[in-house]
Amino acid sequence: MIETGEILQTMQMIQEQNFDIRTITLGINLLDCSHPVAEACAARVYDKICMTAKDLVKTGEAIERELGIPIVNKRISVTPISLICQGDPRPIAMALDRAAKEMGVNFLGGYSALMQKGATKADERLVESIPEVLATTERLCSSVNVGSTRAGINMNAVRQMGQIIKKTAELTADNDSLGCAKLVVFCNAVEDNPFMAGAFCGVGEPECAINVGVSGPGVVKTALEKVKGQPFDVVAETIKRTAFKITRVGQLVAREASQRLNIPFGIVDLSLAPTPARGDSVAHVLTEMGLEMAGAPGTTAALALLNDAVKKGGVMASNHVGGLSGAFIPVSEDIGMIEAAAAGQLTLEKLEAMTCVCSVGLDMIAIPGDTSAETISGIIADEAAIGMVNSKTTAVRVIPAVGKKAGDTVEFGGLLGFAPVMPVNTCSNAEFIARGGRIPAPLQSLKN
Repeated sequence: MIETGEILQTMQMIQEQNFDIRTITLGINLLDCSHPVAEACAARVYDKICMTAKDLVKTGEAIERELGIPIVNKRISVTPISLICQGDPRPIAMALDRAAKEMGVNFLGGYSALMQKGATKADERLVESIPEVLATTERLCSSVNVGSTRAGINMNAVRQMGQIIKKTAELTADNDSLGCAKLVVFCNAVEDNPFMAGAFCGVGEPECAINVGVSGPGVVKTALEKVKGQPFDVVAETIKRTAFKITRVGQLVAREASQRLNIPFGIVDLSLAPTPARGDSVAHVLTEMGLEMAGAPGTTAALALLNDAVKKGGVMASNHVGGLSGAFIPVSEDIGMIEAAAAGQLTLEKLEAMTCVCSVGLDMIAIPGDTSAETISGIIADEAAIGMVNSKTTAVRVIPAVGKKAGDTVEFGGLLGFAPVMPVNTCSNAEFIARGGRIPAPLQSLKN
């Protein structure tokens, strides 16, 4: 039970500290929708989503009104489409986008392929279709897993995804290459992630499940303001206690949604997901620890402390913490990151170092439009290596903004925000990427 004192603290977090439930995401298993005829498969997919998710948005809005807790997004994640597609995946993509609009959800994730060890024909067809699909749909998100600690890194897939990201950017050039904001490349992708663009319903998941993503960097920053100058032991304890409170609210919302929809409660993903709004920035949590700007020496250590303390606080509040839980560092979605990047204090190389200790990876980073496909593949390979060796999830969501150069700005709007175009290392890596094959799994893959 949540006590009166917790309720009052929650109301203060909402009213003064930008606290919200970032998303209620309904995972739906589509394995029984497979059919050799693409149009028939698409019809099955559309019908199952509409049947299962018909009350999702209505229920989320009711919980929001009754509890007074903002729920920013209602989303759907589905089985990776490459697992059910026996032919052309594009009719299924159109059906997914149509279902998302019909259900009134903000995004639908799962136009995905799992290629960490190799690619099936279905994987190949889906990946080739991604640029066209993301250019012609509105709410559909796509992800591709190219590596894992158990399998190593599929460098053929890494090479291909550099090309796919370039094509997607070109096909959506009129919108600052917005299609790339709906595409993420993973290593060690998780099966219960409620956050876009990487959400999908993994094969180990039940028929359907409610997963909730919680945010709250503003709440953490406010808590740290009260311990200014105190040792890091105090900082860590303060973050843990704050994360506990945040997670309790997420669990309340998840259980309410689960009961009302009669759908099993999956997980609470306690991720400090920022927005472009001032007062809702992970970067400002780091500066509250004593850094002038994100990117200053000490940034990686500060982020490591934050990520760890958030997880420790969360697992004490719920037995169902999962997803990516920790701290996100998406540049375009965090006003503190935006300002640090624009000032030249936060570089791509520093962000890569930070991904060693954060929840995901290089996220929502705009790069010059003339960046080569090989360079993008190299960025993906580096991030995948960090994830593979450290047994953690890493990802790359970069936007090569067509017609833009370093120092320009791209505008996406809404939660996706805006970002300065960041310079990239232009040394050639073409021969490295051309090798293809597979980087073998590290020794820790033999744990058994």
